[in-house]
Amino acid sequence: MSNITQPSNFPIIDQPSSAKCVQVCQNRTCKKQGALKVLVAFMALPIPGVTVTASSCLGQCGNGPMVLILPDMVWYSGVKPDEVSLLIEEHLLGGQRVEQMLYYRFHPQKSN
Repeated sequence: MSNITQPSNFPIIDQPSSAKCVQVCQNRTCKKQGALKVLVAFMALPIPGVTVTASSCLGQCGNGPMVLILPDMVWYSGVKPDEVSLLIEEHLLGGQRVEQMLYYRFHPQKSN
């Protein structure tokens, strides 16, 4: 058996890619907190290479609407429809997290 690597059908994980996925929770609590309007706001501003999907429960009930950006694993909580353009501009287009909107449980604030 040789050590020559064969091409596989699996995607190469560490290859630089701009493909991102925005998941907006649409489960009960997030929905009551306005998650549908957040999802609609993301869909109204389509970005090439970014997929926006309605998600089932992300397991953070009561902190929504929750938005998860993959593959970055960045969580935003309490997102309002009028903040979506900021997330798009700063995070999805600019590559910078929107610090004040980060979900505190997964992204603790840095103390000075």
